[in-house]
Amino acid sequence: MNFSEAEIIEVVAEIFRSPDLRIELGIGDDAAVVASSGRTVITTDTAVEGTHFNASWSGAFDIGRKITAANLADIYAMGAVPSFLVVALTLTGDESLEWIGELAEGIVHEARSCGASIVGGDLTRGAIKVISITALGEVDIPIVRSGAQVGDSIYLSSLPGWSAAGMCVIDSEPTSDLALHAISEFCAPTVDYSVALDWAHKRATSMCDVSDALIIQAKQIADASQIQFNFDKSAFEKSSEFAQLKEVADSLDVDVWQWIIAGGEDHVFLATGKDLSGLCVGKVSTGIGVTGLEMKKAPVTWRHFQ
Repeated sequence: MNFSEAEIIEVVAEIFRSPDLRIELGIGDDAAVVASSGRTVITTDTAVEGTHFNASWSGAFDIGRKITAANLADIYAMGAVPSFLVVALTLTGDESLEWIGELAEGIVHEARSCGASIVGGDLTRGAIKVISITALGEVDIPIVRSGAQVGDSIYLSSLPGWSAAGMCVIDSEPTSDLALHAISEFCAPTVDYSVALDWAHKRATSMCDVSDALIIQAKQIADASQIQFNFDKSAFEKSSEFAQLKEVADSLDVDVWQWIIAGGEDHVFLATGKDLSGLCVGKVSTGIGVTGLEMKKAPVTWRHFQ
């Protein structure tokens, strides 16, 4: 590395600089000072090279977008609006200043799409790249996983599975537009932030983002709310995207339901309530657990510790 830590900070700080009037003291001091009102929602997420991202698959801009989206989705899943982000970077020292700048640009791009500002962070050196982001948001009444009620309908902001599809096809020299779209969604997912905001305004009773797997996170809400999720698989097939996703799955001899039910990292939102927008895929009833997502072969879900 033929540049100093101070030069990296200078480049990143300039990219992260924001005219946000809520920032009383931004990057450059020991900590940031911001003005806030109401209740603050806080979340954090860490991405480790080789586990959560791969620089040989994704450019730095997309890596920045993807990791930022994971944090922003968690804020929206609470019914909140994101306000500020703090970014901690561990770099190996082999990165170019251009790569670091592109990473920062990706983070800023995704944050600004939601009206959020980066106000600080940390920079260290390590054996592999690690990117940690803490996000803050504002909310009046948080939407929690324990709020689902008997009689609610179950909604998805869009069809999950595209990110999982992209991970499957990325090494197969894809040529079709659908396969390339899947890879794009894997490298930097398109998140339905506006749908989550609309659900918050319409008083969704529970919500989360499907970052691990639909089957896992549906069960989390069902268990927290002490109710039963009853999914209708035929409702998924009514999505305009289902036939497209199935076409990609069939080309690889993969069961499309593996991607939909067990895939993750789309950051599709899952919610319960009444008369919400999006894809209605089932009902909430008395009982416990999840029904309707059964497969002939048990789905393989993501786990950090195998």
